[in-house]
Amino acid sequence: MGVTKINQEFASPIAPGRLFNALILDSNTLLPKLLPQSIKNVETLQGDGGAGSIEQVNFTESSHFKYVKHRIDEVNKEKLTCKYSMIEGDALGDKLDRIAYDIKFESSNDGGCVCKMSSEYHVAEGHEIKEEEIRAGKESAKGIYKVIEAYLLQNPHAYA
Repeated sequence: MGVTKINQEFASPIAPGRLFNALILDSNTLLPKLLPQSIKNVETLQGDGGAGSIEQVNFTESSHFKYVKHRIDEVNKEKLTCKYSMIEGDALGDKLDRIAYDIKFESSNDGGCVCKMSSEYHVAEGHEIKEEEIRAGKESAKGIYKVIEAYLLQNPHAYA
């Protein structure tokens, strides 16, 4: 089993606490609301949303995937950090055992923030993952960030 690490950063005009609250703490209600064409719902299967919790994202019929399960490994509201792993679902296919994410929101000089995300793709024995497959995952993550950012820009009192 090999591990491929990817780092990416997103700059946002949204304050770090607002983006963290919307994207991390309330994503289970916000994502289906903002992306109803793709996400049917997000269910908490185990826990209260904190470390050790298991959440399942169920996609709509128009999506390429049916569901994915995430395990929340760590949430730090003071430091605005979150670690979680995609542990199950057809998005992993037979090539990946899991994908581990480490996300941190930092203040920027303009009042917004920089979101730093590290992803570790744990490749299943006997398989390899191609750069274009990783690039597609990165673009999907960036798209979700941009949808939430747009919502927060249009709703300046939300998550304030």
